[in-house]
Amino acid sequence: MVDAIASTRPGLLPEDAVETMAIPMAASAAGEEAILVTGEAKAERPRSEAGELIEPGRALALADFAPPSVGAGERLIRMAYRLGVPTAMLTAPFGKSAKPRLLATVTNPLPGSKMAGTALRAGHFLVLGVKTPIAQVDFGGAARLTPPLEKVVHSFAWLADLDAAATREQVTGVAERVLAAWLDANGKPPAKPGKGAAWTLANTGTRLLNWLVFAPLILSGSDKTLRTRALAAMTETARWLDKNVNRAEDQLAEVAGWTGIVAAGLLLPDGKPRRLFGEAGLIHALGELVGDDGGVLSRSPLGQMEAITLIVQLRACYQAVRIDPPEALESILALLMPPLLALTHGDGSLGSWQGGWAVAADDVAALVAASGVRTRPLRDVRQWGYQRVVARAAILQFDAAPPPLQRHARSGCASTLAFELSHAGQRIVVNCGGSAAAGGLMPVRLEQGLRATAAHSTLALDDVNSTAVLINGRIGSGVGEVEVDRRSLGPESAKGSSATRLEASHNGYASRYGLIHRRILILRDDGSELRGEDLLVPTGRKGQRGKVSFAIRFHLGPGIEAGLSEDRQGVGLALPDGSYWQFRAGGEVTIEESIWADGQGRPQPVQQLVLQGLVSRGGGNFAWLLKRMG
Repeated sequence: MVDAIASTRPGLLPEDAVETMAIPMAASAAGEEAILVTGEAKAERPRSEAGELIEPGRALALADFAPPSVGAGERLIRMAYRLGVPTAMLTAPFGKSAKPRLLATVTNPLPGSKMAGTALRAGHFLVLGVKTPIAQVDFGGAARLTPPLEKVVHSFAWLADLDAAATREQVTGVAERVLAAWLDANGKPPAKPGKGAAWTLANTGTRLLNWLVFAPLILSGSDKTLRTRALAAMTETARWLDKNVNRAEDQLAEVAGWTGIVAAGLLLPDGKPRRLFGEAGLIHALGELVGDDGGVLSRSPLGQMEAITLIVQLRACYQAVRIDPPEALESILALLMPPLLALTHGDGSLGSWQGGWAVAADDVAALVAASGVRTRPLRDVRQWGYQRVVARAAILQFDAAPPPLQRHARSGCASTLAFELSHAGQRIVVNCGGSAAAGGLMPVRLEQGLRATAAHSTLALDDVNSTAVLINGRIGSGVGEVEVDRRSLGPESAKGSSATRLEASHNGYASRYGLIHRRILILRDDGSELRGEDLLVPTGRKGQRGKVSFAIRFHLGPGIEAGLSEDRQGVGLALPDGSYWQFRAGGEVTIEESIWADGQGRPQPVQQLVLQGLVSRGGGNFAWLLKRMG
């Protein structure tokens, strides 16, 4: 995929250690239950007695959350504020308007990066491994920054890093200098969103929230003029969000906007009407963002973490003014955590899905601790779409749903039927990940390639994506439905081992090539063996002739040394933890270079196993085996 240095240790796969691949993976018999997963709806088939169906996938669907229950008087205030009645008229109709000030000091619930904060004190933004001098940043947006840097700068997420780096007295000067430069470059809000990165709804809502949570860093200095400007900017930003929150670029951005509105209603004077207005909008927006099982509809673990972070920080604002947050907000927070944990591997870090990278275990653990939610990974996998199988020390993650709809995608990836496998915290098979980190150490030129089907551990036809990958993180047509079936298999003999069987198929190549891709994965319950089969099944048109190229890719985890067997149909894998695995296929395997985004979104050279060739338009099947030795 890219030029990379990948060390290999040539080795032979012991022929006497390879089992014959008699894998019971034929397509399910008629009448077996399956679940049809689409972008909008579901369809179920009759239950079969042939096996036990567990944890079926279902359709992506919107969750309904009712706004907080309030009395008649508060409903009237909320309605009047929504219609544009000024706050002062609703809170003190015969009194003077309160002067701009903060009503409470918020205790930050989620520490930032001390390393990034130290870099700020030294005069640099440190984002995804790249240092950018503060003096060289164009805060006005005339010279575009890389997307990751834009987000950090204009959302003021860097305040958390600065707060973690040293005492308040030591960092206040830095915070004030950056704030002053930003205010100088962004005098007045534009008439509507989208006028540069500074005024997207996502950055504006998050910026206001961060200003309020980290107010001591920007309001406690000796510069009274800057303090007055900062308070005025908070008030003006809150009013701008009131008018424009419904013009958000996507659903998560709207949630960020509503979060900023509610925080302002809690911490700025005469804020009750704004808070009531904001709470109703926030709960509704979260209902549009989150599926029934708690997964955000972008299917992105990064989006999931962002939604949790916004709620955690907003809850801290409620605590600061000693007001209980709406019960629905706490319920949604509890709902959001299990899907995120479903994408963790044994070491606590995340799988690489929908633009995300292998977010470090410490970052995930800090978010879980800040949320206060104590729960287990999601088992009943429905809207979230990721099947998770735990077999002792082995964890299998399987993308068994269509990509997100275009209106939900930020870094949409054509990853349907890809999988990741880890054992005892060591990643064995991965996806490249990291498209959302492009612009840090990950080159921007790789962004679209990292979203492609070839960047995931699955099958691709003719080097074509199963779902079209468009610019700006969007996706086009392709996979529209996925059939999913999950079963527990008992041992075939007294000495045999039970296993979990996953079968899924997608129609992403049906219109162009007349072929359905079906993948079957069987993971033994002791975690020592994963058997797989990829089938191409003809559909639609009759009498298809000719052949089409295919490639089945298995991107390897970091630090794995791979060596081909003599017959070139097997590969020995030496893992960093000292264990040894075998990969065996029914055709010739090649070892190629690949790339993987680590826990900080930085590119790391890895290798990939590729099984490729030509297949008839009439279909074909390709079996393979991954087994732990010793």
